[in-house]
Amino acid sequence: MISPALSRRAWLTGAGLAACGYLAAGHAEAAPAGYVTPGGTVTPGLAPGLRSRVLTTYPDGTKDYLLAFGKGDEVFSGLTEFAEKEGLHAARLQAIGAFRSARFAWFDAARKAYREVPVNEQVEVCSLLGDIGLAGEKPQVHVHGVIGLPDGTTRGGHLLEAHAWPTLELFLTAWPKALVKKRDEETGLSLFDPTL
Repeated sequence: MISPALSRRAWLTGAGLAACGYLAAGHAEAAPAGYVTPGGTVTPGLAPGLRSRVLTTYPDGTKDYLLAFGKGDEVFSGLTEFAEKEGLHAARLQAIGAFRSARFAWFDAARKAYREVPVNEQVEVCSLLGDIGLAGEKPQVHVHGVIGLPDGTTRGGHLLEAHAWPTLELFLTAWPKALVKKRDEETGLSLFDPTL
């Protein structure tokens, strides 16, 4: 079982999935067994093996990066620290590699909480896609993925936590203009607002 101290639960600042959005910070309530309610902040320092390199810098300031996660690195800790260090406010990402463990989730709109889908074995990352946007004054990472199990079946959904093993190879494109999330009063979610 994945240690709660290493979970994305410690990272989520009011993030939740519904229409690929996030619950607004400060609106979390206790979740029933098997569910996770968003809240907290990212635990730094859980990706000490993360290495990065700028692949291309374009005239408008757009940059392409390669991020290589090391054995045991927690993906959200590393991505969040990287986004903060680089001052990223708008990005898309894709990755392949493998995890030794992960927790995916499906957002239950009626409960406003994530139903957990734990994966406690070595798996292949078939596809990992996501974005980084500005929520308040900080970058917020949002990732979905599909993983392959030893028997060839797959699982996936909204990624809460993942530990790379032996690596996760991630390509990220960052734009100079921020993508901003705005609270939607009807759902309580923070969603991208392209007009901002």
